[in-house]
Amino acid sequence: MENVFLSEHPLVKHKLAKLRDIGTDPKKFRELIKEISGLLTYEVTADLMVRNIEVETPMAKAKGVELIEKIGLVPILRSGLGMVEGVWELMPSAEVWHIGIYRDEETLKPVEYYNKLPVSPSVGVCLILDPMLATGGSASATIDVLKRWGVERIKFVGIIAAPEGIHHVHKKHPDIPLYLAAIDDRLNEVGYIVPGLGDAGDRQFGTG
Repeated sequence: MENVFLSEHPLVKHKLAKLRDIGTDPKKFRELIKEISGLLTYEVTADLMVRNIEVETPMAKAKGVELIEKIGLVPILRSGLGMVEGVWELMPSAEVWHIGIYRDEETLKPVEYYNKLPVSPSVGVCLILDPMLATGGSASATIDVLKRWGVERIKFVGIIAAPEGIHHVHKKHPDIPLYLAAIDDRLNEVGYIVPGLGDAGDRQFGTG
């Protein structure tokens, strides 16, 4: 699929199998979300812009680089919250902006209920974080918000996606790259990914 980047890393696949397991308790589930998110971050950030610098080691001067792009993390509430820490550990200076969008269980359409973005963007690159790309409605709606905000570069980072969700996002936003750990078979009649892992929010927070 064009503009879809699927991780083939053995550690990602190993941890994903444990994440799917119905016997994984909420504490372990949160840990796995964090760990997988950190591993995906290596791939997502491979093209970030840097500049050359020189540092002083205990022995001599050494050439190096430093990031010059400011990064924003946008977790889709609430399930996206679990991914923040995994990314943050690698990029502690990243800003975090919350956009609240939930899926209406009857219409399966996204409903925006929270948005505290400042007037103009303070970052050059935004990573949208959501473990599950199911119908694609919430991801598409979040991309709409960020584009209206004026963000120059947007990437979606997810763990499991359904083909229907990928198609929906790229029908509206073909320019947005999607970084994923797995692409599953389909959505069921109520909009859940199959085989998936159930409700990522409920399994993280012990609800439902």
